[in-house]
Amino acid sequence: MPLLYAAMALALILVGVFQSWTVALAIFNLCMISAIMALGVNIQWGYAGLFNVGIMGFAALGGSAAIIVSIPPVTEAWAVGWQGLGLAALMLVITIAAAISLRRHYSGYGRNILTAAIIIAGYFAIRHFADPATDAIEAVNPTSQGYLGGMGLPVMLSWIVGGLFAAAAAYLIGRVTLGLRSDYLAIATLGISEIILSVLKNENWLTRGVKNVTDIPRPVPDELELQRSEWFANLAVQLDMPVTVLSSIAVRGAFAVIFVIVLVLIMILCERALNSPWGRMMRAIRDNRDSAAAMGKDITGRHLQVFVLGSAVVGIAGAMLVTLDGQFTPTTYIPLRYTFLIWVMVIVGGSGNNFGAVLGGFVIWFVWIQAEPAGLWLMQTITETFTFGPAMQSHLVDSAPHLRMLLMGAILLTVMRFSPRGLIPEKSAAKPLR
Repeated sequence: MPLLYAAMALALILVGVFQSWTVALAIFNLCMISAIMALGVNIQWGYAGLFNVGIMGFAALGGSAAIIVSIPPVTEAWAVGWQGLGLAALMLVITIAAAISLRRHYSGYGRNILTAAIIIAGYFAIRHFADPATDAIEAVNPTSQGYLGGMGLPVMLSWIVGGLFAAAAAYLIGRVTLGLRSDYLAIATLGISEIILSVLKNENWLTRGVKNVTDIPRPVPDELELQRSEWFANLAVQLDMPVTVLSSIAVRGAFAVIFVIVLVLIMILCERALNSPWGRMMRAIRDNRDSAAAMGKDITGRHLQVFVLGSAVVGIAGAMLVTLDGQFTPTTYIPLRYTFLIWVMVIVGGSGNNFGAVLGGFVIWFVWIQAEPAGLWLMQTITETFTFGPAMQSHLVDSAPHLRMLLMGAILLTVMRFSPRGLIPEKSAAKPLR
């Protein structure tokens, strides 16, 4: 294991030497976020065998927390919409309370019909108050605002809130889906993820939808602020380095320090959970569900626990990613593309091993980022070495970015053929189940 991590560190250092330290630090930060997402999936799949394909939905919920927490409130939008939204929220509470009360106190033949009637009536009552309010909010300076904004709190608080958002959604989803078989669970989580993303893309009053939210506050100094500082300009002169380059390195380095702290804290908690009696019980449920049930274990309840915990970790990573980018762009959450990448990270690194999941996050994201420039260099070398027509030469150069998917498939097949348990396989439990 130390050799694999040392090789990964060497690869990042080589990027810094031969490309730039700005690029190396940018890759390093994204690798750490990928590693945290991989840890969240490993909690679900590696610990309990839950096949969750809705990863991007939970990541997007975490990202939306960065808006709700850190962006200052848009006072004009609140002024025109708070009454309607408040009444809509009240109608929602009344509808839920009425449906629950009916189902608790009435067991007659028409209970389901009456419940459906209450939900339908509540839906139209909610829309009656919410639609005019959201239209008024979205009409407030729509080119740059058109939404409620947030609470104007420190952005790092959104990482915790993002985890709570994802955990709450996972609890509601898990209550419905965790009784399903693994293949049905995968389909259900993928569909629910698409629903979450569709809401975030279309509810402009909440997240500006496809218009995106930019200028999200950072927990580190801004590059322009550093460049204007006299002490920083003097430091750049002393280091014989352009102030723009040094500011980029400083900002990315500050992000790296914060991300390392978060990753280490999550890693410590994951290791303690995995090696605890709870973790051994989860692996026993994963390996032989029927035997664990015969021993009196609450299978569905334990699956709900691990589903919520893993989704919370993914939500934290989603909030960190939006903070790093400085913008929230719902259209970039592509479930089938990036969910595949996260799963490859877990499988290649070693399912059931936290250190393997982290290594897989680093390796796969590093290859994903570097594959495009490497593919472009390869195609240019081939076209310069051999004689091709202009059309074929242009086609080969344009197809260089597609080398990414080819490499992902090749890495996955190679690892599964020669090391089917991953680069760092799961350790066998040394203690008996309690």
